[in-house]
Amino acid sequence: MKEFFDTGLDRNPANFQPLTPLVFLQRAADVMPEHVAIIHGEQSITYRDFYLRSRRLASALTQSGIQRGDTVSVLLPNIPPMLEAHHGVPMSGAVLHAINTRLDAQTIAFQLDHAYSRVFIVDRAFLPLAEAALEICEATPKLIVYDDPEWTATNDSDIPGPAAFVDRWQDYEAFLASGDPDFEWLMPEDEWDAIAISYTSGTTGNPKGVVTHHRGAYLLAQGNALIATMPRHATYLWTLPMFHCNGWCFPWTMSVLFGTHVCLREVRSEPIWQALAEHDVTHLCGAPPVMALLVSTPEGERRDLARTVEFFTAAAPPPQKILAGMEEAGFNVTQLYGLTETYGPAVVNEWHTEWNDLDAQTRTALKARQGVRYLPLERLEVMDPETMQVLPSDGETIGEVMFRGNVVMKGYFRNPEATRTAFEGGWFHSGDLGVKHPNGYIELKDRSKDIIISGGENISSIEVEDALYKHPSVAGVAVVAMPHEKWGETPCAFVEVVSGASVTEEELTQHCRENLATYKIPRRFVFEPIPRTSTGKIQKHLLRSRVSD
Repeated sequence: MKEFFDTGLDRNPANFQPLTPLVFLQRAADVMPEHVAIIHGEQSITYRDFYLRSRRLASALTQSGIQRGDTVSVLLPNIPPMLEAHHGVPMSGAVLHAINTRLDAQTIAFQLDHAYSRVFIVDRAFLPLAEAALEICEATPKLIVYDDPEWTATNDSDIPGPAAFVDRWQDYEAFLASGDPDFEWLMPEDEWDAIAISYTSGTTGNPKGVVTHHRGAYLLAQGNALIATMPRHATYLWTLPMFHCNGWCFPWTMSVLFGTHVCLREVRSEPIWQALAEHDVTHLCGAPPVMALLVSTPEGERRDLARTVEFFTAAAPPPQKILAGMEEAGFNVTQLYGLTETYGPAVVNEWHTEWNDLDAQTRTALKARQGVRYLPLERLEVMDPETMQVLPSDGETIGEVMFRGNVVMKGYFRNPEATRTAFEGGWFHSGDLGVKHPNGYIELKDRSKDIIISGGENISSIEVEDALYKHPSVAGVAVVAMPHEKWGETPCAFVEVVSGASVTEEELTQHCRENLATYKIPRRFVFEPIPRTSTGKIQKHLLRSRVSD
């Protein structure tokens, strides 16, 4: 029967085109050319100009020798050229490599070499960092430097160009001017073609290059719009770094809705609150530290909001007191979950209207759950990684969270062994431990390497951390396993205290007795700054090394 229906009914240009998120900007420019696409300080860029500048970039890259499959690296904050790069680079057939601006020169040099970078677009503020990386890497990419008017207005605009690379650098605007605004940009030959390479944090070794494709980016970008219930002409504030999982695909999502990007060079409370009020922001994303920044802003420094603002967060489950504070400040928080390997968020806490009638504590506990699969994700399960069996949905049985679907990466670039391990058994292994509740909602309990096994009992470090966060004097906390002669391991808590407050080990122990089972109470508290990666992730491997010594 299949052969009967397929006979003479072949794919052709009229009935099949590879999926790519690049068509969203093209459509927006055709339909709403005068609508404001990007706001950055005094700059206002329409969809017509956004599209033309992206095509110029694609043209200039092609003229400079970039071919399909080449890598174009960028070291940029959340500014218009970063949005242009998300379109213009793949429009040339190249693969976008967005670099974390908080990394050190050695790590950036590794990435430039590993990704075979051909062009390197850098914001002038990061030029010293870029030059230091170029000095030690083997790659020799063409260097393009952008002068952001919002930065040069308050900094030295006479900083010289990169003298050491005078023979291969060019001003970004001059580079764009050399491109053709009518350039016939390249569709992917196959929707499986790579659109981006994003490197993991690499806290225990060299980072891995996660390769994503046009099909996955297309699907997740649309999934964002539907999951976030974003209206036409939504206004999105860029508090999430675009270098992080390509901004969770929101650089492409906003064109679906003819929305407006509001750019921010830095995540600081004053410009965030100013943008929220002045631009009538509807949506923003960020990790729990961004929420902590918002709720810690003194009342007199906040701005009145005309609406409830939708805030989407991912990473470790946010402390319940932060979620409660966000609700009081005028934000509706939705918990997401995903990894670089899943293009960013692939799980969402879909909210039930009847949950609104629950008490505040129960509501915030429900909000902290990661949730159910995104629309573009086909399967999400908690499984036994040894037997590959799906575990009971009882809210208690801990297993590894696994993904399957079109928004899972192609694999790790130049790392076949890591790719094979990640896809063992036909599922993507997240390395995260969690449970599935009877209603099908996933709740993370820990990273597999962070679970604490004390006397044969599993202790979730996240659960202990959340209990400690309930203490008003605790600003930050990280719990790791500490060797114990009798129990094998017990929890050790590293604590950052709220500025101006004080708390003792005895007080925190008593607080834990009121919130945790006895065997879960940390046997030791260490009061000091907690080490974090350049993306803000707590470096628990360093803490584990300390307590093991």
